[in-house]
Amino acid sequence: MRELRKRRRLPLRCFIFTLGLLVATNAGFARTQRTLLPPASPSAAPIKANPQDDFINLKPAADLALRPDGERKAGALTHFVEGMAFEENGEMDQALEAYRKVLNVDPGQSELASRVAGLLIRQEDFPQAIDVLKDSIKANPSNAEPYRQLAVIYAKYLKKTDQAIEYANRAIALNPRDIDAYHRLVEIELAAGEEKKALEVLDRAAKVRSDDANFWMRLGKLYAIILYKPDSPPKPEELKRINEIFKKATEHANDDPAILKDVADYYASTQQLKEAIPLYLRVLEVQPDDANAREKLATGFILTNQRGKAVEMLEQIIKEHPEKYQPYDLLAQVLDDEARSLQRENRLDEAKGKFAKVAANYEQSLLINPDHAGTYVRLAELLLGPLKDPERAVNFLAEARRRFPGAPEIVYYLGIAQREAKQTQQAVATFEEALHEAELDQDDEIVNAKFYFNYGATAEQAGLYDKAADLLRKSIALDPANAGEAYNYLGYMWADHNMHLDEAEEMIKHALELEPNNASYLDSLGWVEFRKGKFDQALADLLRAAKNMSRGDPIVFEHIGDTYWKLDRLPQAVESWQKALTLDPQNKELANKINNTKTTIGKGSPAKMNPTQ
Repeated sequence: MRELRKRRRLPLRCFIFTLGLLVATNAGFARTQRTLLPPASPSAAPIKANPQDDFINLKPAADLALRPDGERKAGALTHFVEGMAFEENGEMDQALEAYRKVLNVDPGQSELASRVAGLLIRQEDFPQAIDVLKDSIKANPSNAEPYRQLAVIYAKYLKKTDQAIEYANRAIALNPRDIDAYHRLVEIELAAGEEKKALEVLDRAAKVRSDDANFWMRLGKLYAIILYKPDSPPKPEELKRINEIFKKATEHANDDPAILKDVADYYASTQQLKEAIPLYLRVLEVQPDDANAREKLATGFILTNQRGKAVEMLEQIIKEHPEKYQPYDLLAQVLDDEARSLQRENRLDEAKGKFAKVAANYEQSLLINPDHAGTYVRLAELLLGPLKDPERAVNFLAEARRRFPGAPEIVYYLGIAQREAKQTQQAVATFEEALHEAELDQDDEIVNAKFYFNYGATAEQAGLYDKAADLLRKSIALDPANAGEAYNYLGYMWADHNMHLDEAEEMIKHALELEPNNASYLDSLGWVEFRKGKFDQALADLLRAAKNMSRGDPIVFEHIGDTYWKLDRLPQAVESWQKALTLDPQNKELANKINNTKTTIGKGSPAKMNPTQ
């Protein structure tokens, strides 16, 4: 059977990801390409009441360390356990009753008091919540947490800004290193339209001596919320001010990958790539399998449209640290994006050269650290796709399979590579092994319609036509709405081998119902009509196929030539075959057809051989 590459699309993945910089309380804030999300403006509306607000302390109650001894303490512990059980079952009224019995014994249990206050706020019982917190303050005046909670209640629910500010300031005075208290106060000031005062709060926090990296990280994010505007970047002095805070977070982070990644995200989002790259590399040294950090860096370069600078900086890092594999991976990803841009611009020779550099960097990465399955797969995709070197893909994937036994995805890719390398019998066996391993792994993501399509195409190329038909039917059954390719492949297989022609025509028509103007499907329809002796209809559909082609296809032109030949239109047959030969100059069968037909025309003899044999 003729090769059907035009009808197959390898299951290539897209490794383009989005980079998001977070700056909410604990998770961060999203950003656009140039700027961070806008901060709350001075004219923002007051904070609305929300009984389910995230400021409410609803973490599980901590174990008690009650001060009173004897029976009262034992009873309190019993009530505490009862309260936890009630809360777990969603019986909040009973939980509150039990917890309040504990606080009656020891109102100074600040964490529990905040917990109870949070439950009361959910019930919109603000006066009771305030009473609980004030009782806790009386019993334990040195704890800052009840003051923070009161600040939230007065600001968000009672709309009493002055009292809220007073309680937040008391919390800060009791614990100057409590970043939550500063955050609450900043929110209150911003909601009141006092951006300048909010900055003064942050400046006060910046003077605190703290070796807590999280304190500095969150402080930097709060500065960014205020100083980054959607319509303009911060002034140079403001940028320096924010950078100093994030620098302190880095200094105290040690090897904490979460802090390092947050700082790197900040620098990447503000296009300070020189600062971002080393931090992402530090993250990857601590967590080598952190694909998110790798992808964020590569995508950050792409989104900020600084590929050239990224390439230059990564090449410099490789020069200074040739023993590290991460820079090779990152450079490969940036170069891959460049190559695909060239491909879209139809600059194919330049794209192929760039893809070769991508592959070289992935290979170098594997030489340094061969224990990353994803790198083998990415390299194989390049070799199977733009570089068209399936034999090398087979070698790399065979090595990956040896290193990562029981990974069905790698076995699946190996089967595709063996098929493209014309190792079709071995490829069929490999697909069966991939199917078996995926079933053992219960991996539904691998064994899908595309898997059975590729397996069916492999079986067809190995000459196992009945097996191929069964597999292609499975592909269709799993995803009938997107089965045009499978319908067409099955129909064309039968037509090409002159078998089951009625069913073949039915399959191809199903494909055309899904994509009426698909040139490959129209070619298949014309070919099955040719096999059934409907040469006029075949010619009409084949010419429609040629008209709908996005690029020249030698198979379509050859089919047109064969049909002209059957209709005794020999000059047109030769013309079509010559078009096909121009696109496929190594096709000796085509060359023979042309020469034999030219001889027939020259002799004026009507006798001719069947061009399809």
